[in-house]
Amino acid sequence: MTYVIAEPCVDVKDRACVDECPVDCIYEGKRSLYIHPDECVDCGACEPVCPVEAIFYEDDVPPQWSDYYKANVDFFEKIGSPGGAQKTGPFDFDHPVIEAVEPRG
Repeated sequence: MTYVIAEPCVDVKDRACVDECPVDCIYEGKRSLYIHPDECVDCGACEPVCPVEAIFYEDDVPPQWSDYYKANVDFFEKIGSPGGAQKTGPFDFDHPVIEAVEPRG
């Protein structure tokens, strides 16, 4: 099981979750952040600090954002498991689910 970042993060990317994550498993895409499902230790530290309430435990993702679980998992098919977001820096792509979201203001 893992945590998932959903639609409220798109084009916001506040990064409070990144600062709180003890295992550096929250990676940055072009428009959203992603939690690596194999690197996440399910500590839950990221969830309460998210100012837009975009982070959910895998089983608690609201139905309207159910595609975000797959988006978080599939994002890492390209990059594998780098073992820490700080050393990779931001990526210049997103999962198609995120790309399809209408840009915010």
